[in-house]
Amino acid sequence: MEIIGRLTKDAQVKSLKDERKLVSFTIAVNDSYTTKDGQRHEITNFINCSYWISTKIAQHLTKGSIIQVYGHIGINIYSSMGEAKGNLTFHINNIKIVMKYKGGQRVEEPVEEQKADLPF
Repeated sequence: MEIIGRLTKDAQVKSLKDERKLVSFTIAVNDSYTTKDGQRHEITNFINCSYWISTKIAQHLTKGSIIQVYGHIGINIYSSMGEAKGNLTFHINNIKIVMKYKGGQRVEEPVEEQKADLPF
């Protein structure tokens, strides 16, 4: 599955109890539709993402950047105060930075597909 969206804030590296690390971030995906009476509606979906391959990419994933991610959807289910809750997350296999922003400014350097994390 492929998703293109804009990063809502800088990516974070999180450490788990077993000392594994992942890169965590949220992307916003805009969509729109027109009703039968001609009214246009815009909606934004926020997708929580996790990247487990390498944490080196986190420094390049900055707020406002547009990225293209490939992966699969997962479900997180947990209990909070005796109530079952859950959310969707997108587990990423590959990331491509389409347009990079840093400090609110567009970075004009060419950005290639991020494969530097992989040993081959």
